[in-house]
Amino acid sequence: MSIGVLRGTVVALASAVVISVSPLAAEPVALRGYNAAIGETSISGISSGAFMAVQFATAWSSLVKGVGVIAGGPFWCAKADADDFINGYMLPVMTATGSCMTGPPSDLDIFLAKAAAKAASGDIDSLQNLSRQKIYIFHGYNDAVVAKSVTDATADFYRHYLGDTNHGNLYYQTAVGAGHSLVVLQDPHVSGLNDCKDNDVPYIDQCGYDQAGIVLQHIYGTLNPPNRGQLTGTMMRFDQSVYTKPDDTGPLSLGDAGYVFVPKDCAEGGACRVHIALHGCKQDVGDIGQRFIDDTGYNPWADTNHLIILYPQTAASPYLPSNPQACWDWWSYVNHGDSYVTKSGSQIKAIKAMLDALTARATPMPATTMPPGVTPNALTVIDTSDTTADLVWIPLGGTTIYHVWRAGADGPFAVVGDVAGPSFGDSSLTPQSTYRWHVTAVVNGVEGPVSVDAAATTRPTPGPCDVPGTCPIGK
Repeated sequence: MSIGVLRGTVVALASAVVISVSPLAAEPVALRGYNAAIGETSISGISSGAFMAVQFATAWSSLVKGVGVIAGGPFWCAKADADDFINGYMLPVMTATGSCMTGPPSDLDIFLAKAAAKAASGDIDSLQNLSRQKIYIFHGYNDAVVAKSVTDATADFYRHYLGDTNHGNLYYQTAVGAGHSLVVLQDPHVSGLNDCKDNDVPYIDQCGYDQAGIVLQHIYGTLNPPNRGQLTGTMMRFDQSVYTKPDDTGPLSLGDAGYVFVPKDCAEGGACRVHIALHGCKQDVGDIGQRFIDDTGYNPWADTNHLIILYPQTAASPYLPSNPQACWDWWSYVNHGDSYVTKSGSQIKAIKAMLDALTARATPMPATTMPPGVTPNALTVIDTSDTTADLVWIPLGGTTIYHVWRAGADGPFAVVGDVAGPSFGDSSLTPQSTYRWHVTAVVNGVEGPVSVDAAATTRPTPGPCDVPGTCPIGK
């Protein structure tokens, strides 16, 4: 039974619309390898793509540096298991489109227990790796498709593994008035995108919020400014069937072609990294053309920051496997068991094969040793909610730990957390309040001088609103 039958087209994560694909190579080709270390990989997704991003980043946690979860739920949210498909196909779909969208999801302990069992059996990587991942989670308060209780559960899933020691790796934004969408800046040169609180195709809302840049910087630290002009990199279409063998793409509900953006310096052999960007249901090329690929803001950041962006593609499947809205598999419509959240899941295997191809020519980089007494540079507050702030800076090679210090608008600084890696999600802040931060680096046990201060004011808390999609947009 399809999502459309169960929820109706109004709950579709995007409805069908066809936009012409911009000219690329007439025939898709296989991916080539680049000098990209696989251990520097990151992934993000919107809606069904967010569920898949969590699944992939948990299954391959040893390789994934960070994950962006936009309107998505926790690992194994739909609770699909082999018994469900012996007894009938309805239960996982009902859960996926019920509690995993309208909330609240099942008790967190159920998801944690499944992850622990899969890690113990070796079907996914050690869960200890999750404590070092950088996690960005987003819920727009005008989202009428996925409830806040669902993304709350995702945050709780990650907090379980981060603990008190690594809590700064998580940043959770809930104070932007977006609808169900990936959120972008307003761009007068791009037509056909939505207003901020819309819940409609192409599920890309203009809220004056550069979500792609915030996700990438939370994972990698301060980046070079994006290229808002003519990009120097190349968008290429590739043959996804190469990476689904021995299966064809159709039985996996994957498109025949995927897309990859490669910056010029990466094509010329420079050291680069791979970010995997996963569209949501009805955001595939067959439904909205290249809007997700061209208009979500990843490519301008990639062009100036040695980042290859991989855009795998699903395809609608009206027959078995029933996936009429081109969703990523987060209720086991392909595998009919619980392997869909593991390394052996058919779609996870295909994405991993694409990643292996892109990183096939990675050259080991010599270890960087920093002398004691260094100072982190370019500390920036890239985002705030009403109670959180996202801080980033340029990473220092060889740094073992960063101390993050916070003060109010006036008054003394105090350490609020330690973090390994060049970002920190500060939390428990007061709405509409000004704060200052600085960071110190501890190298070989020696703490260096403080960085230049960064300051920001938190957003107001969104007012009560019973009908997402009609909530007023705060400033």
